[in-house]
Amino acid sequence: MKKPLVGAVLSVLFLGASIAPAAASTATDQSGAEVRAKAVTFAGTVALSNCSGSVVRAPSSQPGDPALVLSNGHCLETGFPAPGQVVLNRSSTRSFTLLNAAGSGVGTLRASKIAYGTMTDTDVSLYQLTRTYAQIESSYGIKALELDTARPTQGKAITVASGYWKRTYSCAVDGFAYRLKEGAWTWKDSVRYTSACQTIGGTSGSPVIDNATGKVVAVNNTGNEDGQQCTDNNPCEVSENGTVTVRKGINYAQQTYNMVPCIGTGNQIDLNRAGCALPKP
Repeated sequence: MKKPLVGAVLSVLFLGASIAPAAASTATDQSGAEVRAKAVTFAGTVALSNCSGSVVRAPSSQPGDPALVLSNGHCLETGFPAPGQVVLNRSSTRSFTLLNAAGSGVGTLRASKIAYGTMTDTDVSLYQLTRTYAQIESSYGIKALELDTARPTQGKAITVASGYWKRTYSCAVDGFAYRLKEGAWTWKDSVRYTSACQTIGGTSGSPVIDNATGKVVAVNNTGNEDGQQCTDNNPCEVSENGTVTVRKGINYAQQTYNMVPCIGTGNQIDLNRAGCALPKP
Protein backbone atom coordinates (compact mmCIF):
# COMPACT_ATOMS: atom_id res chain seq x y z
CA MET A 1 0.00 0.00 0.00
CA LYS A 2 1.26 3.43 -0.96
CA LYS A 3 1.47 5.12 2.45
CA PRO A 4 4.30 7.55 3.37
CA LEU A 5 7.47 5.59 4.06
CA VAL A 6 11.13 6.50 4.51
CA GLY A 7 11.72 5.51 0.89
CA ALA A 8 8.95 7.82 -0.21
CA VAL A 9 10.51 10.76 1.61
CA LEU A 10 13.86 10.07 -0.03
CA SER A 11 12.19 9.76 -3.42
CA VAL A 12 10.44 13.09 -3.13
CA LEU A 13 13.73 14.83 -2.38
CA PHE A 14 14.79 13.88 -5.89
CA LEU A 15 11.41 14.25 -7.55
CA GLY A 16 10.40 17.53 -5.93
CA ALA A 17 7.86 17.89 -3.14
CA SER A 18 5.67 20.52 -4.78
CA ILE A 19 5.48 19.99 -8.52
CA ALA A 20 2.51 21.73 -10.11
CA PRO A 21 0.87 20.12 -13.15
CA ALA A 22 1.48 21.53 -16.58
CA ALA A 23 -1.31 23.26 -18.43
CA ALA A 24 -1.63 20.14 -20.53
CA SER A 25 0.39 16.95 -20.84
CA THR A 26 0.79 13.88 -22.98
CA ALA A 27 0.36 10.21 -22.15
CA THR A 28 1.06 7.10 -24.14
CA ASP A 29 -1.83 4.86 -25.04
CA GLN A 30 -1.72 1.08 -25.45
CA SER A 31 -0.53 1.35 -29.07
CA GLY A 32 2.40 3.56 -28.08
CA ALA A 33 0.92 6.71 -29.60
CA GLU A 34 0.97 9.94 -27.64
CA VAL A 35 -2.41 11.25 -26.52
CA ARG A 36 -2.87 14.94 -25.89
CA ALA A 37 -4.47 15.31 -22.48
CA LYS A 38 -6.78 17.94 -21.08
CA ALA A 39 -5.37 20.06 -18.29
CA VAL A 40 -5.53 18.07 -15.05
CA THR A 41 -4.98 20.23 -11.98
CA PHE A 42 -5.06 19.73 -8.22
CA ALA A 43 -8.38 21.55 -7.82
CA GLY A 44 -10.62 19.40 -5.66
CA THR A 45 -7.83 17.14 -4.39
CA VAL A 46 -7.04 17.00 -0.68
CA ALA A 47 -4.10 16.12 1.53
CA LEU A 48 -4.69 13.80 4.47
CA SER A 49 -2.37 13.26 7.41
CA ASN A 50 -0.92 10.17 5.74
CA CYS A 51 -2.45 9.90 2.25
CA SER A 52 -4.08 11.70 -0.65
CA GLY A 53 -7.73 12.10 -1.57
CA SER A 54 -10.30 14.17 -3.44
CA VAL A 55 -13.69 15.80 -3.01
CA VAL A 56 -16.01 13.79 -5.25
CA ARG A 57 -19.62 13.74 -6.32
CA ALA A 58 -21.89 11.26 -8.04
CA PRO A 59 -23.79 12.43 -11.14
CA SER A 60 -26.93 12.58 -8.98
CA SER A 61 -25.34 14.55 -6.12
CA GLN A 62 -26.95 17.93 -5.41
CA PRO A 63 -25.29 21.25 -4.45
CA GLY A 64 -26.92 21.11 -1.03
CA ASP A 65 -25.71 17.57 -0.27
CA PRO A 66 -22.93 17.06 2.28
CA ALA A 67 -19.74 16.62 0.24
CA LEU A 68 -17.79 13.36 0.07
CA VAL A 69 -14.02 12.78 0.17
CA LEU A 70 -12.64 9.71 -1.60
CA SER A 71 -9.48 7.93 -0.43
CA ASN A 72 -8.31 4.37 0.34
CA GLY A 73 -9.58 1.98 2.98
CA HIS A 74 -5.99 1.57 4.16
CA CYS A 75 -5.84 5.34 4.77
CA LEU A 76 -8.53 5.29 7.49
CA GLU A 77 -7.45 6.80 10.79
CA THR A 78 -8.85 3.70 12.49
CA GLY A 79 -6.20 1.51 10.83
CA PHE A 80 -6.35 -1.11 8.09
CA PRO A 81 -9.76 -2.85 7.97
CA ALA A 82 -9.37 -6.59 8.39
CA PRO A 83 -10.24 -8.89 5.49
CA GLY A 84 -14.03 -9.02 5.32
CA GLN A 85 -14.47 -5.89 7.46
CA VAL A 86 -16.63 -2.98 6.31
CA VAL A 87 -16.72 0.36 8.17
CA LEU A 88 -20.09 2.08 7.74
CA ASN A 89 -21.34 5.40 9.13
CA ARG A 90 -18.71 5.69 11.85
CA SER A 91 -18.27 9.10 13.50
CA SER A 92 -15.11 10.98 12.45
CA THR A 93 -13.69 14.49 12.82
CA ARG A 94 -10.78 13.98 10.45
CA SER A 95 -9.50 17.07 8.67
CA PHE A 96 -8.43 17.49 5.04
CA THR A 97 -6.46 20.27 3.38
CA LEU A 98 -8.27 21.37 0.23
CA LEU A 99 -6.02 22.28 -2.71
CA ASN A 100 -6.57 24.72 -5.56
CA ALA A 101 -5.53 24.19 -9.17
CA ALA A 102 -1.91 25.15 -8.46
CA GLY A 103 -1.64 22.75 -5.52
CA SER A 104 -1.81 25.37 -2.77
CA GLY A 105 -3.83 24.67 0.37
CA VAL A 106 -6.81 27.02 0.49
CA GLY A 107 -8.75 25.73 3.48
CA THR A 108 -9.51 22.91 5.87
CA LEU A 109 -12.45 20.57 5.43
CA ARG A 110 -13.67 18.34 8.24
CA ALA A 111 -15.44 15.00 8.24
CA SER A 112 -18.61 14.25 10.15
CA LYS A 113 -18.30 10.50 9.59
CA ILE A 114 -16.64 7.69 7.71
CA ALA A 115 -19.52 6.95 5.38
CA TYR A 116 -17.87 3.80 4.02
CA GLY A 117 -14.54 2.03 4.19
CA THR A 118 -13.17 -1.40 3.32
CA MET A 119 -10.15 -3.29 2.00
CA THR A 120 -12.21 -6.26 0.85
CA ASP A 121 -12.68 -6.63 -2.94
CA THR A 122 -11.57 -2.99 -3.24
CA ASP A 123 -9.52 -0.50 -1.21
CA VAL A 124 -11.70 2.54 -0.70
CA SER A 125 -12.97 5.02 1.86
CA LEU A 126 -15.63 7.71 1.58
CA TYR A 127 -15.85 10.44 4.21
CA GLN A 128 -18.92 12.64 4.58
CA LEU A 129 -18.01 16.25 5.31
CA THR A 130 -19.65 18.89 7.49
CA ARG A 131 -19.94 21.22 4.47
CA THR A 132 -22.00 20.92 1.31
CA TYR A 133 -20.70 21.17 -2.24
CA ALA A 134 -22.31 24.60 -2.54
CA GLN A 135 -20.61 25.83 0.61
CA ILE A 136 -17.20 24.60 -0.55
CA GLU A 137 -17.61 26.21 -3.95
CA SER A 138 -18.83 29.47 -2.39
CA SER A 139 -15.89 29.62 0.04
CA TYR A 140 -13.08 28.46 -2.24
CA GLY A 141 -14.36 28.50 -5.83
CA ILE A 142 -13.58 24.79 -6.15
CA LYS A 143 -15.93 22.18 -7.56
CA ALA A 144 -15.93 18.49 -6.70
CA LEU A 145 -14.55 15.93 -9.13
CA GLU A 146 -17.24 13.76 -10.69
CA LEU A 147 -17.17 9.97 -10.44
CA ASP A 148 -17.47 8.33 -13.84
CA THR A 149 -20.27 5.79 -14.20
CA ALA A 150 -18.39 3.83 -16.88
CA ARG A 151 -15.63 1.26 -16.44
CA PRO A 152 -12.29 2.57 -17.77
CA THR A 153 -10.89 0.94 -20.87
CA GLN A 154 -7.46 -0.42 -21.71
CA GLY A 155 -5.22 2.22 -23.25
CA LYS A 156 -7.12 5.12 -21.68
CA ALA A 157 -4.85 8.10 -20.89
CA ILE A 158 -5.02 8.90 -17.16
CA THR A 159 -3.48 11.16 -14.52
CA VAL A 160 -2.93 10.31 -10.86
CA ALA A 161 -3.12 13.56 -8.84
CA SER A 162 -1.58 13.33 -5.36
CA GLY A 163 -2.65 16.01 -2.89
CA TYR A 164 -0.15 14.71 -0.33
CA TRP A 165 2.90 15.33 -2.52
CA LYS A 166 1.29 17.91 -4.84
CA ARG A 167 2.54 15.85 -7.77
CA THR A 168 0.86 14.32 -10.80
CA TYR A 169 1.69 11.13 -12.69
CA SER A 170 0.57 10.68 -16.30
CA CYS A 171 0.33 7.30 -18.02
CA ALA A 172 -2.34 4.97 -19.41
CA VAL A 173 -4.41 2.00 -18.33
CA ASP A 174 -2.23 -0.98 -19.22
CA GLY A 175 -4.87 -3.54 -18.34
CA PHE A 176 -6.73 -5.14 -15.46
CA ALA A 177 -5.85 -7.69 -12.79
CA TYR A 178 -8.63 -10.26 -12.31
CA ARG A 179 -7.50 -10.50 -8.69
CA LEU A 180 -4.78 -8.47 -7.01
CA LYS A 181 -3.48 -10.08 -3.83
CA GLU A 182 -1.36 -8.25 -1.26
CA GLY A 183 -0.68 -9.89 2.07
CA ALA A 184 -4.04 -10.67 3.69
CA TRP A 185 -6.11 -8.66 1.21
CA THR A 186 -7.53 -9.44 -2.22
CA TRP A 187 -8.97 -6.88 -4.66
CA LYS A 188 -11.07 -7.49 -7.75
CA ASP A 189 -10.65 -6.12 -11.29
CA SER A 190 -7.83 -3.73 -10.36
CA VAL A 191 -6.48 -1.15 -12.80
CA ARG A 192 -2.86 -1.73 -13.83
CA TYR A 193 -0.91 1.35 -14.95
CA THR A 194 1.69 1.51 -17.68
CA SER A 195 5.18 1.93 -16.24
CA ALA A 196 5.18 5.74 -16.54
CA CYS A 197 3.07 6.10 -13.38
CA GLN A 198 5.76 5.51 -10.74
CA THR A 199 3.62 6.43 -7.75
CA ILE A 200 5.23 6.49 -4.29
CA GLY A 201 4.21 6.31 -0.65
CA GLY A 202 1.76 9.09 0.17
CA THR A 203 -0.03 8.84 -3.18
CA SER A 204 -2.49 6.35 -1.67
CA GLY A 205 -6.04 7.59 -2.18
CA SER A 206 -5.17 9.87 -5.11
CA PRO A 207 -7.92 10.20 -7.71
CA VAL A 208 -7.16 8.58 -11.06
CA ILE A 209 -8.55 10.99 -13.63
CA ASP A 210 -9.55 10.23 -17.22
CA ASN A 211 -7.68 12.87 -19.23
CA ALA A 212 -10.40 13.02 -21.88
CA THR A 213 -13.32 13.66 -19.53
CA GLY A 214 -11.79 14.96 -16.32
CA LYS A 215 -13.80 12.38 -14.37
CA VAL A 216 -12.53 10.04 -11.66
CA VAL A 217 -12.28 6.44 -12.84
CA ALA A 218 -10.24 4.87 -10.02
CA VAL A 219 -8.42 5.49 -6.75
CA ASN A 220 -4.66 4.86 -6.56
CA ASN A 221 -3.70 2.29 -3.93
CA THR A 222 -0.61 0.11 -4.33
CA GLY A 223 2.36 -1.16 -6.33
CA ASN A 224 4.93 -3.93 -6.36
CA GLU A 225 8.08 -2.42 -4.85
CA ASP A 226 10.58 -5.27 -4.54
CA GLY A 227 9.45 -8.01 -6.89
CA GLN A 228 8.22 -10.25 -4.07
CA GLN A 229 5.11 -12.35 -4.57
CA CYS A 230 1.82 -11.42 -2.87
CA THR A 231 3.44 -9.86 0.22
CA ASP A 232 2.74 -6.48 1.84
CA ASN A 233 3.82 -3.71 -0.57
CA ASN A 234 4.34 -6.37 -3.26
CA PRO A 235 0.97 -7.29 -4.74
CA CYS A 236 0.71 -10.07 -7.28
CA GLU A 237 -1.85 -10.63 -10.00
CA VAL A 238 -3.90 -13.82 -9.93
CA SER A 239 -5.69 -14.78 -13.14
CA GLU A 240 -9.06 -16.50 -13.38
CA ASN A 241 -7.30 -19.84 -13.81
CA GLY A 242 -5.03 -19.23 -10.81
CA THR A 243 -1.86 -18.17 -12.61
CA VAL A 244 0.22 -15.79 -10.47
CA THR A 245 2.12 -12.93 -12.12
CA VAL A 246 4.52 -10.53 -10.41
CA ARG A 247 5.25 -7.17 -12.03
CA LYS A 248 8.03 -5.40 -10.13
CA GLY A 249 7.76 -1.62 -10.27
CA ILE A 250 4.19 -1.63 -11.61
CA ASN A 251 1.44 0.24 -9.75
CA TYR A 252 -2.30 -0.22 -9.41
CA ALA A 253 -5.62 1.42 -8.61
CA GLN A 254 -9.14 0.35 -7.69
CA GLN A 255 -12.03 1.20 -9.99
CA THR A 256 -14.72 3.59 -8.74
CA TYR A 257 -17.58 3.31 -11.27
CA ASN A 258 -19.02 0.51 -9.15
CA MET A 259 -19.38 2.88 -6.17
CA VAL A 260 -21.79 5.23 -7.94
CA PRO A 261 -24.92 3.06 -7.59
CA CYS A 262 -24.31 2.92 -3.83
CA ILE A 263 -24.63 6.71 -3.39
CA GLY A 264 -28.26 7.54 -2.74
CA THR A 265 -30.37 10.57 -1.93
CA GLY A 266 -28.54 13.18 0.12
CA ASN A 267 -25.22 11.46 -0.69
CA GLN A 268 -26.00 8.74 1.84
CA ILE A 269 -24.38 5.35 1.26
CA ASP A 270 -27.07 2.74 0.68
CA LEU A 271 -25.62 -0.72 0.08
CA ASN A 272 -29.08 -2.07 -0.79
CA ARG A 273 -29.59 0.18 -3.82
CA ALA A 274 -30.00 -1.48 -7.20
CA GLY A 275 -26.63 -2.04 -8.83
CA CYS A 276 -24.61 -1.51 -5.66
CA ALA A 277 -21.98 -4.25 -5.42
CA LEU A 278 -19.77 -2.89 -2.64
CA PRO A 279 -19.15 -5.38 0.19
CA LYS A 280 -21.62 -5.19 3.07
CA PRO A 281 -20.82 -5.45 6.81
